[in-house]
Amino acid sequence: MKIVMHCIYYPPEVGGLESHVHFLCRALAERGHRVDVVTSRSKPEAAPYEVREGVHVWRTWFPGKTTAGWVAHAAGSVRRTLKASLGADILHAQALQSVMPMQLARAFRGVPLVATWHTSHFLRLAKKPGWRTLLGRMVHSVDKNLAASREIAEVAQSLAPGVTVEPVTNGVETSLFRRVEPALEAIPPGRRRIVVPRRLFEKNGVEYFVRALPLIARSVDVEAVVIGDGPERERLERLAGELGVTDRVRFLGARAHEEMPGLLSSAELAVFPSLMEATSVAALECMACEVPVAASRVGGLPEIVDETVGGLFSPASPEDLARCVSVLLTRDDLPRVGAFARARVVERWSNARLAERHLEIYEELIRIRR
Repeated sequence: MKIVMHCIYYPPEVGGLESHVHFLCRALAERGHRVDVVTSRSKPEAAPYEVREGVHVWRTWFPGKTTAGWVAHAAGSVRRTLKASLGADILHAQALQSVMPMQLARAFRGVPLVATWHTSHFLRLAKKPGWRTLLGRMVHSVDKNLAASREIAEVAQSLAPGVTVEPVTNGVETSLFRRVEPALEAIPPGRRRIVVPRRLFEKNGVEYFVRALPLIARSVDVEAVVIGDGPERERLERLAGELGVTDRVRFLGARAHEEMPGLLSSAELAVFPSLMEATSVAALECMACEVPVAASRVGGLPEIVDETVGGLFSPASPEDLARCVSVLLTRDDLPRVGAFARARVVERWSNARLAERHLEIYEELIRIRR
């Protein structure tokens, strides 16, 4: 089978969507399928074309991370998408910016088109009247709609009444994300370490974690490691200084996927203080590394996190976040909770299961088209 994906970002870009598409494509290629990805050259150092872990990656012009830049990239990628789709059996748009070039490829090639709706960005746009109409037309226009969470699936169905949208939680490459030797130095006896693997954008709520840190430190000797970068970093570092917790929090910046298992395995607990969230690949990656997760009660996070693998707290509430984290850090069975979290990911959300479900969908659509 020849599968053509289109996604605006792909590694070496770092993020949940990029990780999901990369590992899904790799798993499909490992099963003997030809997989081509049309993406943006958002990192100038990335090659215009390469075979990356068995996946053929084509990178096209990218003017910038703005709405105008996304539209220009989508239009500019049409020619490459048409070339890549020659001989394709299935087309898959992995971002809303991908739908237009893939619709044109379907018109030329006559093969089924799948779209997966990801991220809180989709949820934000779906609240805007003009975008609601456009997104509804997109949902109506494809042969099969998937969504990264139940919430996104319900919103997508509300945009296109009569269309079924199947929620398929993003998967984790459990052979990579597992408990390994810690990458960070050991901490003094009695001290506890938290990891916050979040890009530093307002929607990810890291501010509320920083504000909660002094409250947590009242009852627990704790330090935190924030992994991720973004426009909020300078403000958050300044806030940590104002709150007197500079010595308790380190900002490591963005790190490659290959480094993450060792970094995650260096902590006892992971915290996700999101204000909006579709579903969190990063939270599943923590769980796969046997790290319990404390997360805000928003979006798709309650679909993967409960008291058996960690805990939930109210979004934008430093007090409730501190309460949840403090309770978890006083438990003497956190290693058992972490082991259960990994078992749940392997059972429900492994990348192998995700790849098999995608192949079932592709084969059914090809059968119907024939």
